[in-house]
Amino acid sequence: MDYSLQRRALLAEVYAGRTGTMEVCDANPYLLRAAKFHGTATEVPCPVCRKEPLTHVSWVYGDELKHAAGSARTPEELVKMANLFDEFSVYLVEVCRTCSWNHLVQSYVLGKRGLEKPRRRTAAE
Repeated sequence: MDYSLQRRALLAEVYAGRTGTMEVCDANPYLLRAAKFHGTATEVPCPVCRKEPLTHVSWVYGDELKHAAGSARTPEELVKMANLFDEFSVYLVEVCRTCSWNHLVQSYVLGKRGLEKPRRRTAAE
């Protein structure tokens, strides 16, 4: 799922002065640390402060992940996990490490379950 329309609407509210930057630049320290160590730099400048490019952070969730659920992962780790687990959700968040802007960019599902070919069922089943 893509959240670009929500992002655009929120930024329009900020630019119009109806929403304060303190309300949208509220990334917690854990998210900022994850951006530093697990994030992927982009070339897109921060839409609020325009001082540095945004960083994308991927968060993983799923029952099968156990202790790894709710953690940030690099793109390389996501590829490995997709081959190990049947199904898990990934939430991609953009973060500005300067002003703490953060917004959910997209969510999607990864895992082996989508790669399996559907098995034909016999009449007896």
